[in-house]
Amino acid sequence: MVSTPPTLLMLFDDGDAGPSTGLVHREKSDAVNEEAHATSVSPHAPPQTLWLLDNFNIEDSYDRDAGSSTDPVHRERSDAVNEEAHATSIPPHAPPQTLWLLDNFNIEDSYDRDAGPSTSPIDREASHEVNEDAHATSAPPHVMVSPLQNRRPFDQFNNQPYDASAGPSTGPGKRGRGRPKGSKNGSRKPKKPKAYDNNSNDASAGTSSGLGKRRCGRPKGLKNRSRKPKKPKADDPNSKMVISCPDFDSRITEAERESGNQEIVDSILMRFDAVRRRLCQLNYRKDKILTASTNCMNLGVRTNMTRRIGPIPGVQVGDIFYYWCEMCLVGLHRNTAGGIDSLLAKESGVDGPAATSVVTSGKYDNETEDLETLIYSGHGGKPCDQVLQRGNRALEASVRRRNEVRVIRGELYNNEKVYIYDGLYLVSDCWQVTGKSGFKEYRFKLLRKPDQPPGYAIWKLVENLRNHELIDPRQGFILGDLSFGEEGLRVPLVNEVDEEDKTIPDDFDYIRSQCYSGMMNDVNVDSQSLVQSYIHQNCTCILKNCGQLPYHNNILVCRKPLIYECGGSCPTRMVETGLKLHLEVFKTSNCGWGLRSWDPIRAGTFICEFAGVSKTKEEVEEDDDYLFDTSRINHSFRWNYEPELLCEDACEQVSEDANLPTQVLISAKEKGNVGRFMNHNCWPNVFWQPIEYEDNNGHIYVRIGLFAMKHIPPMTELTYDYGVSCVEKTGEDEVIYKGKKICLCGSVKCRGSFG
Repeated sequence: MVSTPPTLLMLFDDGDAGPSTGLVHREKSDAVNEEAHATSVSPHAPPQTLWLLDNFNIEDSYDRDAGSSTDPVHRERSDAVNEEAHATSIPPHAPPQTLWLLDNFNIEDSYDRDAGPSTSPIDREASHEVNEDAHATSAPPHVMVSPLQNRRPFDQFNNQPYDASAGPSTGPGKRGRGRPKGSKNGSRKPKKPKAYDNNSNDASAGTSSGLGKRRCGRPKGLKNRSRKPKKPKADDPNSKMVISCPDFDSRITEAERESGNQEIVDSILMRFDAVRRRLCQLNYRKDKILTASTNCMNLGVRTNMTRRIGPIPGVQVGDIFYYWCEMCLVGLHRNTAGGIDSLLAKESGVDGPAATSVVTSGKYDNETEDLETLIYSGHGGKPCDQVLQRGNRALEASVRRRNEVRVIRGELYNNEKVYIYDGLYLVSDCWQVTGKSGFKEYRFKLLRKPDQPPGYAIWKLVENLRNHELIDPRQGFILGDLSFGEEGLRVPLVNEVDEEDKTIPDDFDYIRSQCYSGMMNDVNVDSQSLVQSYIHQNCTCILKNCGQLPYHNNILVCRKPLIYECGGSCPTRMVETGLKLHLEVFKTSNCGWGLRSWDPIRAGTFICEFAGVSKTKEEVEEDDDYLFDTSRINHSFRWNYEPELLCEDACEQVSEDANLPTQVLISAKEKGNVGRFMNHNCWPNVFWQPIEYEDNNGHIYVRIGLFAMKHIPPMTELTYDYGVSCVEKTGEDEVIYKGKKICLCGSVKCRGSFG
């Protein structure tokens, strides 16, 4: 008689190991004869769960044809096991099988908790009755037990014949506790392994020696358990993105951040653009606009964060913006990507959404150039029909609600997009059309509210003037070119205050640049210390400007105590190059002649030089109304970029105070250019910058350049601060500066006097 190899039986009394983690799990028969009880377990022991480990391989326990189920094969013993089966399963001379009773077994020792819920190799059923004697037994005796039959005559669960030839994993078994759903579907057809899967666990391929690739239903974590964690990306040392800076002072209160004013709005726009210019100067390789705007937002340099319908505090009709994010920083248009901004129902205080602002881009159909009407295309579509949701829904709701909507019109100027705030509109109608793309699109008709300052109308006016500059179509036209050909661009003269008055300004000689009358300013510069540099055609001023160009695309980056330029083809040369803007001299209502531009002017743009005759203090006349004096006291303001907004040390802040060794006096009374018509304002939009100029003969002069302090819309008067020169003491510590003339600027910061 052939002997059967010994079989190891493991007995557990607790079944808390979780789903799908056990070995071959079979319950003892409910009806086991007394003789079997007497030989296997004490008669007082409760029913136990038998585990059969006969040369068991963990890979063979997976049901490879069960689809998503990955549990070991779970079968119950037959309720009625006949004696003949017992007699034939183990020969009389077979060696005793080992039965292990693991009472008080600790599941913690059987698997690693960090491997996930499906990694325990043991699944046990909880015993309903535990006998104290069984608990007390630490090691069971060797007993004779009969192995289970390899064939069952009938499947009790689905009343279908059962084929034992298919192996132990093909028969459907009773779903035990923790068994995943779907494992009872034993009739499911096996999934074919992919052709490229060399490690597929195909039952026909024999016993697998490894876990192989994870396939459908494999518990998560088995394949990736040995994968090394990804290393975090190292911080880019050249990055200028700032997340936070606890020591940074935004100079904006919480109240001003929620609702601002014109001073706050102007300051934020200047600070953002200063950061952008600095990134351009550094040739920053990443997105300069995104970096500058993100840093400002992260550090609280923003205002009007409270969403609202109607006008925005501090933003005037006609204001211009060169970047979309500028509108977001000041709260004019909060949607960072879409052209329609809106309030939700809970934000608008009414039932349903409401549109707050729209931005035209010129990319969609039917955007009209009418000054009082706008046909606005809805968002979405392309390559599908537009639907009435989000912004479209908000605009459609505004038709019924009749709420005000801010309109910002995008226009191209010198291949750059400029956004013009055109005031408040009402949405009057909504309909659907088939667009050029062939899909349905929404159209909204917006009507401009009356009695508002001109915005887009000014833009269209100057556009027409630039295109027909040889023929001035306006009333009040006096003279075609006040420079009489000295400038490359003509300088018209108009009087719209009194159209009948054709008087021209006081007689003077137009000159393009400063006249020194044969004298040279002594600024105590040692010409022997100028080191020749072969950068940019042997330009010496590059080194004197600390190795960096002070301008980027003809835009000043920072105010400095002194900027150095040299003659010839120097890339830093800004003065003596003539006008680059379409300027005109016009008659103001109460300040005489003034100066304005047909072009939009970006912050930092060089406007013109203050040209005149350089004089000494003794040569200046008392009644000279066209005198520029560097010794006067001006309102202090901060225009340069803040190092903290660029991950730089605060000590790297560039000084903005002029540092001239001698007083510079320039009189434009007898000789001058358009700079002589620029009026004073205590809250100006232009500032002056001293520039040291070296001619080809090695002579050094100081000239005054006039630069845009902020973005200036077309036809806005250009002004700078003349400063004050008189000092009055009212106490030991109190000093009041007063000018010689009464100021009529009318700004909120008016000192009352100047000069």
